[in-house]
Amino acid sequence: MTARTLVARVTPPALVGRRRAVHILERNYVSSKAVWSVVLSGFFEPLFYLLAIGVGIGQLTGDIELPGGEVISYAAYVAPALLAASAMNGAVLESTINIFFKLKYGKTYDAILATPMEPADVAVGEIGWSLLRGGLYATAFFGVMLAMGLVLSPWGILAVPAALLVGFGFAGVGMAASTYMRTWQDLDLVNLILLPMFLFSGTFFPVDIYPPILQIVTRLSPLFHAVRLIRGLTLGEIGPELLLHAGFLAAMGAIGLAVAGRRISALLLK
Repeated sequence: MTARTLVARVTPPALVGRRRAVHILERNYVSSKAVWSVVLSGFFEPLFYLLAIGVGIGQLTGDIELPGGEVISYAAYVAPALLAASAMNGAVLESTINIFFKLKYGKTYDAILATPMEPADVAVGEIGWSLLRGGLYATAFFGVMLAMGLVLSPWGILAVPAALLVGFGFAGVGMAASTYMRTWQDLDLVNLILLPMFLFSGTFFPVDIYPPILQIVTRLSPLFHAVRLIRGLTLGEIGPELLLHAGFLAAMGAIGLAVAGRRISALLLK
């Protein structure tokens, strides 16, 4: 350990803000190198969905007519939604299963908080790691979309930053939720929430074809906001509505981050 590293680790957090969170990123990076194949596998799930549903079933469904009258391929309609869903799944799984294990069984944070690091450092570092991992998936998947000609607007270049915002929103909520879980069975509730959200957030079909009551429920879904944000960018449907979707996701992540920091403090610094 160099003198500079030692100083960074022991300097009071009030003087450096949340910069100590980088040590959480460092730890997660080192530990993930032993299971790099698991990390890499997260890219293939949305790709297989795109090939099976967007391209395969798209041959049966035909093209999709947008509200403005523009007609696009079904693959171009589904691809941005799968990018949003991929960001959601990666962020939630990283911030629930892994965090729950570290918190309840690995006792990782007990050791970390015995150092000058604070609960907020842990929360920022873990959510930052979820964003880095999600950013890798989003960038790779976006490259596939470009290669397949599924990005129909120059605004689509913002889809990757938008996917990171989606990841931030869901990672914050996921980490906050994991601090309330008591057993592994509680994680079943995560899948119980994610699956309907994945199927009924305008991912595969326009929301307008749903029954009126289901339309209202769908528009309350966080994934609906994520899908509309990324789809609007890749299709060039730019308007004030996108700022509302982005603001919703940013607020969701900020609230989750604040709750996670306080919960970790309450659980481990008694």
